[in-house]
Parts: sequence; C-alpha cells; structure tokens
Amino acid sequence: MRNLFCSIRPVAKTFVGSILLAAVCCCAGNYTNFNVAIYIPVGVVQRFENLENLTNDWNRINRQLKVDKVYIEAQRNRTLATDAELETVKKFFVDRGVKVAGGMALSDGGFGQFHSFCYTDPADRQFIKQAAELAARHFDEIIQDDFFFVSTKNDSDIAARGTNTWTQFRLGLMDEAAENLIIKPARAVNPKVKLIIKFPNWYEHFQGLGYDLDREPKLFDGIYTGTETRDPASTDQHLQQYESYLIIRYFENIKPGGNGGGWVDTFSIRYIDRYAEQLRDTMFAKARQMMLFEWSAMGRPIRPGEREAWQDLQTSFDYNQLLQAWTNNAPAGLPEPTIARVAGYALEQVDPFLGQLGNPIGIASYKPCQSTGEDFLHNYFGMIGIPIDLYPQFPTNANLVLLTESAKFDTDIVAKIKGQLTAGKSVVITSGLLHALQHRGIEDIVEARYTDHKVLAHEYSGGFGSGNGSVLAGGKNEDILFPEIFFLTNDAWPVVRLLANGNGYPLLLMDRYSKGILYIWTMPENFSDLYSLPPNVTGAIKNYVLRGFPVRLDGPGQVALFAYDNHTFIVESYLPAETDVKVSLTGNFTRLKNLVTGEVITGQAPTQGRGRWRNNEESRMSFNVHLLPHSYSVFAAEK
Repeated sequence: MRNLFCSIRPVAKTFVGSILLAAVCCCAGNYTNFNVAIYIPVGVVQRFENLENLTNDWNRINRQLKVDKVYIEAQRNRTLATDAELETVKKFFVDRGVKVAGGMALSDGGFGQFHSFCYTDPADRQFIKQAAELAARHFDEIIQDDFFFVSTKNDSDIAARGTNTWTQFRLGLMDEAAENLIIKPARAVNPKVKLIIKFPNWYEHFQGLGYDLDREPKLFDGIYTGTETRDPASTDQHLQQYESYLIIRYFENIKPGGNGGGWVDTFSIRYIDRYAEQLRDTMFAKARQMMLFEWSAMGRPIRPGEREAWQDLQTSFDYNQLLQAWTNNAPAGLPEPTIARVAGYALEQVDPFLGQLGNPIGIASYKPCQSTGEDFLHNYFGMIGIPIDLYPQFPTNANLVLLTESAKFDTDIVAKIKGQLTAGKSVVITSGLLHALQHRGIEDIVEARYTDHKVLAHEYSGGFGSGNGSVLAGGKNEDILFPEIFFLTNDAWPVVRLLANGNGYPLLLMDRYSKGILYIWTMPENFSDLYSLPPNVTGAIKNYVLRGFPVRLDGPGQVALFAYDNHTFIVESYLPAETDVKVSLTGNFTRLKNLVTGEVITGQAPTQGRGRWRNNEESRMSFNVHLLPHSYSVFAAEK
C-alpha cells in the first residue's frame, strides 16, 4: 500500500530551489521586496493575434500597475495556442523588458463543476504531452495552473484502480502523469526548462484528487501557492482570510526556498477591500512573487461592492483616496481606474515596510501531507489572533506544539507527543485529535475521553488550581455548541471551563506527563463560533497556548496577528466596524512605532494577576491599538 505520510524534512535551500529563486528573484524588478506577474490565459493569447489589442491592453494596465513578468498560457481545456501566437506575445513583452514564462491549465471545461482530463485515456495522455512539448518549445519556465488533478471516474479509471482507494489510485496516477506526461516530454524538447506546479487553496483535500504534497514538490523544480481566499461566507469552501498568509508559510516549509509566490484572482468578493486583503496577506507571509489572475480582469472596472459601513473612513484600502489620486494624476486617455489600479495601490502600500519585517514566526503546528481532519482549523486559530507556523513534519525543536485532528495521519503521533512531553515541553491537542487517538495509545498519557454528549454553553470560568473559579464571561453571551470531554478529577485540571445551567465542562484541560504538560482544547462544533467566544475567554486560552511567545493580541475574533523574529508585527482587522485590541510584549519593550505612520504608542506596565490566575499570568508590557474596519497596522517594538 502506498505510504501516505509525508516524508519531507526541513533542509537548506537546494540547488534546484536556488535556480527557482533566481527565476522569480524579487530584487531586480519594479518593487523592492517582491515582484508582480500577470497570468494570460490562452483565449487572451489568441486575441492578441491582433497586436493592437495587446498594445491597448498593455497601455491601460501598465499605467496603473508595475508588472515584472507575464505567464503566457499555451493550453487550457482543449485549446492549444499556435507557435506563432506564443512567439508574437512573447516578443511583445521581451521587447518591453518584461520577463516571460509559459503556462498550462489541464482543465477540461465545465461550468460550475470542474472537469479534469482522464489520465487513463490514451488520447488525453497524448494531448497533455503535446501541450507540454508546445510550451517547452517557447519558454524556459512553465507553470501548471491549479488543474493538475484528476476527478474522472470513467470506466478506464475504475478498471485501473483495482483494489486501491480512490485517493491511493489518484496519487499514484498523477505522480506518474507528472513524470511521463509533463516533465520528461518538456525536458526532451528543452533540457533547461524549469517546471513549476501551482497548488490551489483547498490543501486539506488535495490527496483525494491526486495532488501529492509529498512527492510532487520533489518531482517539479518549484511549487506555487494559491492564496485566493475570496469571500469566507458565500463561496463553496468558506475559506478564512488568514489562509492567504498561512498557506504560503506551510508550502514554504514543504519546499524550503522553492515556493515561488502567491496567486490571487478577482472572483467572488462582495467588497473591493477583500481583493486588496488577499494581496497584502500574501505579502505579509513574505511571498517572493504576486501572481495576478488574470490579464483580462486587470482591465475591468472597479466595483466597490458592499462597503457602505466604512466607505467614508480612511481604511487601509482607502477607495476615496485611490479615486482622488486618480483624478489628480490620471494618465491621458484613461477615464477610470480598473482592477489593475486596485492591485497596484495595495502592493505599493506594503512594499515600503516589508523589508523592515523579519522572518515570520508562529505557534508550531503539524499537518502531515495527505492528511485531513478538522479541516482548515489552523486558519480559524489565525483569525482569533493566534499566529500559526504550519509544518509537514513534527516540529521537535518547538517548546509548544499545537496539534489538530489531521495529525492522526502520522501513525507514530502518540510516540511523538510522548517524546515532546518527556523532553519537558508542552503539547496542545484539539478535541478532534483526542477523539481520533482513542484506542491508539493516548490513554497512556491521559485518561480523558471524547464523548457523544453535547453542551450548549454561553458562560465561562477559569482558574489555575483548586478552589472557586473566576468568572471570565457571565450573562447571556452567544450560545455555542461543544462536545463534552470526560476527565478524571484531580488527574487532569480544567483551567478554562464552559458553563451551562450551573454545570461546568472543560474548554481547556491540563494534565502533566513526565516533565511536560498536555493540554486538550475543546473545539466548538462550528469552528466559526471561535469568533463568538468573549475576548476574556480566548485570552484565558492564550495564557497557555501563547505563553512565552514574544507578542500577543487580545481582542474580538476576526482580528489577526502576523509576527516576525525581529520584534516587528502586524495586526489586521477583518471586521466591518472599528475595534480596539490590546497588544502585549515580552522583552521589556516600552514603545511601539507604527512603521507606516510613524506614530509612537507608549506601553502600560503589567498589573498583578488576581485569584487563581495570579501564578500563571506572564509579565508583559501592554499597548492599546485602535483598528479601522478591514485595516492593518504595522509596528516595531522599541525599548
């Protein structure tokens, strides 16, 4: 049986990774800290047979957005560009000093439901090889758009699958297709070609459609990251905004030095700020390149959307300012700005300060390749102000590791948890992982149990030790449904409790094992309800999960923290209204300097904890930060 466990380990940048970095180096373009590319689909390439169309488009886009590179698509669906069409478009950009690369999109049409090619069909296999050879004749770099997956269950697939599961069959099938239909044919035509695979945003379910996060990053010269999160409520996957940051960091840990950049489109957004948020969150993760999909979208009119609640505020994406600046400096012949100006405006805002930020840091978490369980939960953590650094291997060098249900795919996970604890470190596991590890050895560490009972809670209390608990949030807060976790009194200790009609249940359970501490964090049945937890409750959880972390954010849900290793950080609100948050720091810092405005905020000395919390609270200097809707602030800590 195929080993579904990811075997990648952190390594220094490989030779291949260095080659890829040279291909997308951000230092030689129009921006200081990244470069910007636009993807041109094959239908647009064909339209550019008339060079007047291409010239007009370029003049409109280039006056609003600085473009370093274009990816010229050779094939999409069943359509192939001609050699002449590719050379015409390629020459146009080369003559203007714009870098060029090729692209392919192995979709097979379909409206609303995507179709893939059938990789067990000889005719389809031949077509794919032909497309790869076409692209390689014209380009030294080719990217696969995020359709390199298989969804067919044709008779030929059913026969080829045999006794394997669909996931096992499809992973093997697409690894074989990558080598024999893309990589070998392309290199036979152009031995120096560099082949990149773009992975999409739905990373939790890749393996089911044949995307192999274990082997494909090794087969291809580089990878690329889909950071398009679009609208979190109305789209199919309900991706949370924080994913535009998190997925870059995860893929960077999967192929160190070989993650070329982030990819954002203009689809499914209810207000234009959401597009700008996706771009800047990608950049906050230190992506090397920003890919804008796609060329035609850059020329479309701006539709502000549902932003009336904050339209007159000077938010980070200040639409009124964009329009005023355009009115004052509009290029001749361009009556109105387009989406290209939105991208240009957002990227020009972040470029000046990105170089002042260090390397991204977060709470170490582990998601094995080809794993599922509590899908996308790490992004919800990010949305309540817990920065996450996600790894495809167990992060043994971390003092605290946060594990969700997806860690169950590691057959040695209980042993690794024990190793962390016996080393005197801490592990936080979610209720979903506790459930998954029952009868797999977790009982050797703690005799707690996930039950079938549910609790509808709206009050909370906490405290470190025996005695009366401290009320964290009383009264009628929003009702939230949780599973009940059974534990043995005085063996494990609830340090944060749910309250329901006078009865208490663990929200955060603590147990000591060897020299370490295990915590069990009970997740709500609907992960979005994490945002409805009162700030005092999430703050009580952060007393443990973020203990020792250099910067901490306390406030309402849907406010994120992006932290870096040189005492800089970003706080960003995705809320539609103004909000206040508290930031607290270790290290005796007394001031925060806003790296955008220059404003300085003076800190407040820590206060002594009270009651059962007093022995557990950290001494931190705190700062009050006011955030406008859909806005961010960038700070450097100063002494």
